Amino acid sequence: MNWDVIFQPDTLALYGQGLIVTLQLTLISLAVGAVLALLCALALVSPRRLARWPAQAFTYFMRGTPLLIQVYLIYYGFAQLEWVQARWDSVWPWTHFKEPFFCALLSFSLNTAAYTAEMLAGSIRETKKGEVEAARAMGMGPWMVMRRIVLPSAIRRMLPAYGNEVVMMLHSSSLASTVPALLDVTGAASRVYADFYLPFEAYLSAAAIYLCITFCLIGANRWLERRYLGYLAPRKS
Repeated sequence: MNWDVIFQPDTLALYGQGLIVTLQLTLISLAVGAVLALLCALALVSPRRLARWPAQAFTYFMRGTPLLIQVYLIYYGFAQLEWVQARWDSVWPWTHFKEPFFCALLSFSLNTAAYTAEMLAGSIRETKKGEVEAARAMGMGPWMVMRRIVLPSAIRRMLPAYGNEVVMMLHSSSLASTVPALLDVTGAASRVYADFYLPFEAYLSAAAIYLCITFCLIGANRWLERRYLGYLAPRKS
């Protein structure tokens, strides 16, 4: 065991750099994925087939294939097409596909969007009919009912399941280490292992970092549950 190497300034700086990349990938992909998930969930519960079927195909593909394969398809597949590379330097949005960070971020965002969309759509379907009927009795139109009654209630009820998705997205971000020139926490551990041949110390340090972030995310999600789902808790006699 040689923990002195882990606590050297250069090694700590390496892990710090990886931590920043991991947090950026996780938080940005969750934010972008949440927006995409909202649109996809509305399509999934739509009575129109032209809106529902593409959304179903998207979620089926993204949930039915491994995230690692999706990363490879975007970075090693789509981004390497000749007509995409021919537009790397001049045409938006293809200019971003030469950036490893963007390719990883895109794959993570699409993946979490698919899972979140299914959770939100299921929560929307479980909305009590009485709430909708009461809103309609007040004169609200379909979109106002969705915006002011159904969506707020559905989002609150999906918080426990979404907390698990957030943690899974954090852990899945370790796949960014498979993309060249992209250094996350797992990539930093791999570099320490390659430089000093200290696999146990390197990867245990990475595991400790992920554990600390997970603890913070779980704590934040539990606070949100107490804040927005407190009315569902059993009353104390």
